[in-house]
Amino acid sequence: MSKRIAIYPGTFDPFHNGHLEIIHRALGAFDLIIVALGLNPEKETLFSLEERLDMIRNSVNGDSRIQSDSFEGLLVRYAEKKKACAIIRGLRAVSDFEYEFQLALMNRKLSRKIETYFLMTAHRYLYVSSRIIKATVYAGGSPEGLVPEYVLRALKKKFPMIRNPHGATSKCRS
Repeated sequence: MSKRIAIYPGTFDPFHNGHLEIIHRALGAFDLIIVALGLNPEKETLFSLEERLDMIRNSVNGDSRIQSDSFEGLLVRYAEKKKACAIIRGLRAVSDFEYEFQLALMNRKLSRKIETYFLMTAHRYLYVSSRIIKATVYAGGSPEGLVPEYVLRALKKKFPMIRNPHGATSKCRS
């Protein structure tokens, strides 16, 4: 029996717990998830390709059912090369769906062999995105609890001004 392989594509800059949650849920349907970083030279990233691959590898705790890789060009061609039967896409809100649906339809036109599966992000991560995490750390806030520990350490190296969220106390009382 052949392995059911799925590709989970993205930039993952940085990798966060919402990504991890989608991966673990996808493992219920697939034998192997390849977290694939698409190379886009026009997109400026906070972390290098190697740093992002390293974050993924160190966040999955050695689970052999999860691999990380990078690719250039069409996602469906990469998926075919990896003998994948599916592409996994995470959705946070209805607003994500229109764009993701267009991509899925185009991928379907390019390859009838590859199906797209949409997974809704768990409610506790609905507001979490790599963009929000970067905005938070640029402003000195901590993404603790929103990113795996390894990613938090990497962010603290780049942003030493990140404050520990547990050290602050509120002056407002209800």
